[in-house]
Amino acid sequence: MNSNMEKPYVVGIDIGGTNTAFGIVDARGTIVASSSIKTGSYEKVEDYVNEVCKNLLALLNANGGPDKIKGIGIGAPNGNYYNGTIEFAPNLPWKGVIPLASMFEEQLGIPTALTNDANAAAIGEMTYGAARGMKDFIMITLGTGVGSGIVVNGQMVYGHDGFAGELGHVIIRREHGRRCGCGRNGCLEAYCSATGVARTAREVLASSTENSLLRSIPAEDITSKDVYDAAIKGDALAQKIFDFTGNILGEALADFIAFSSPEAIVLFGGLAKSGDLIFKPVQKAIDDNVLAIFKGKTKLLMSELKDSDAAILGASALGWEMKN
Repeated sequence: MNSNMEKPYVVGIDIGGTNTAFGIVDARGTIVASSSIKTGSYEKVEDYVNEVCKNLLALLNANGGPDKIKGIGIGAPNGNYYNGTIEFAPNLPWKGVIPLASMFEEQLGIPTALTNDANAAAIGEMTYGAARGMKDFIMITLGTGVGSGIVVNGQMVYGHDGFAGELGHVIIRREHGRRCGCGRNGCLEAYCSATGVARTAREVLASSTENSLLRSIPAEDITSKDVYDAAIKGDALAQKIFDFTGNILGEALADFIAFSSPEAIVLFGGLAKSGDLIFKPVQKAIDDNVLAIFKGKTKLLMSELKDSDAAILGASALGWEMKN
């Protein structure tokens, strides 16, 4: 018998600033059982790990026990695959360098790997989603920030320090660029994240007198979802915001294509679900800006992973690679 028959499951743990979700996953990418806890409730990382393990063990025991698990994969902000640490994550309550993978391994006795959230999404897409069978693709996650996972020759690119794939922090506006959360100016993330779309909306509303459904919302409360809802109703100003955002993203993607000539770029996260509103301007900007030799070669795809499941699935995919 091969080990997958004896150990038919992996565990995925997705650590977000607000919630930590975890689940048991089978080889087809079905989440057999899942649960979650609030990340921010635990000031001490030891208390947090204890709580996750306690909840996870209850799930494991209801599904054949820990012996059925081949490995655990964790997706976390600022997660470093090489040494299983979370390092200086701005949105998590624990400061400094946290040896998270080994903390879980010690408690549960199951091999554990960790990577950052965007890389986890890319691995999930490659294992269970739109990038199945692809050796070269780039995953762009459009959430509160902009993250990326880069796969070349079938391998995740981690770089020499474990932190490669920060395409959200490529500077796309050198002159008068927007301030980014990272402390620099003009990053892609400052324009093409959900937060960036809301910022664009506030700027456009302030600088024009055009009628818009968005004017009924206090400017500081506008979210990217509000812009989407207005655009779907035919609001011209909201559609302009999507065109502006899509154009910037497409220009950046045209540059990324020159870097690794990917078979596909997969868009993931809230903004990607805006469908044609974002895909049309992105595709046009890619076509208008990409080097001639690459024209028409890279597919632009929407993630096939359900948002709610994707993070657990992506993290869990690391578990299959573990050596038992």
